[in-house]
Amino acid sequence: MKAAVLYEPGGPEVIKIESRPIPKPRPGKVLIRIKAFGLNRSELFTRQGHSPNVKFPRVLGIEAVGLVEESPGGEFPKGAKVMTAMGGLGRDIDGGYAEFTCVSAKHIQQVETDLDWKTLGAIPEMFQTSWGSLFTALRLQRGERLFIRGGTTSIGLTAVAIAKHQGAIVSATTRNPDRAELLRRNGADQVFIDNGAIVDDVRKTYPDGVDKVLELVGTTSLLDSLKCAKPQGIACMTGIVGNRWSFDQFSPMEAIPSTVCLTIYDGGIADFMRTPYQELIAQIKDGTLQVRIGKVFSLDQIVEAHRCMEKNKAGGKIVVLT
Repeated sequence: MKAAVLYEPGGPEVIKIESRPIPKPRPGKVLIRIKAFGLNRSELFTRQGHSPNVKFPRVLGIEAVGLVEESPGGEFPKGAKVMTAMGGLGRDIDGGYAEFTCVSAKHIQQVETDLDWKTLGAIPEMFQTSWGSLFTALRLQRGERLFIRGGTTSIGLTAVAIAKHQGAIVSATTRNPDRAELLRRNGADQVFIDNGAIVDDVRKTYPDGVDKVLELVGTTSLLDSLKCAKPQGIACMTGIVGNRWSFDQFSPMEAIPSTVCLTIYDGGIADFMRTPYQELIAQIKDGTLQVRIGKVFSLDQIVEAHRCMEKNKAGGKIVVLT
């Protein structure tokens, strides 16, 4: 099979396309013929050398969609359409940057759909992270005011669409005024142009603050985002597109407004298996939920795909077809 392999950290060019044996599944494992996969920033960080527990060489990729090729334990019929994500994929075991992958049967969701592979490939991690952030971490309710910092990221655009469909009042940020209309088309009721300090603008629209804050930029804007939450509101940091993992100094008594709750979301395999993909796919099919795909590449173009992700130029989810 063809696979994209990382032997050492570095720039996009360190990912090498090579031929590898097709994995042999044991009972309890399932061999998936991969049709598509989405790119994720966690893979970018691993490629850059920020995942010290990942051993090389490694086939990256924390998600994949495709068809069941072999299921020795009989958990899935051959040819079934399936999704997989997390569970050590692309980190502890070889992942989705290949034509085949072998994963635990407990880490797979079967779906019934005629959506194309490009669309399906965008869904697993993007929808798991958005759904989990909104409803597990933030416990978002119908009618609540949600503020999304980093709205034009792939997770941000998905979260906007899902939250709006679930009846929330959604506002989101973009640094680029030209992308404001994109957010509105995706369901945002209010768009704020982010200059790094947005709390005054948010408070003009929502004087008491918002109920929930989804932070996708990270520590570079988190302190400002916290000030947008109302008393007893909740802020969740999920993304780090600002590429800063930590604060140089952090004083909780000064940083966190009184009674505002701060949490994070870092979904694992249990979160993936709880995500209602069949329900979400039905909403995509009937047009009530949008999937924002930015760029599509082939497996042979994986280096170019990583360059696109690193420069934040996709305008939506990056999908690779195998």
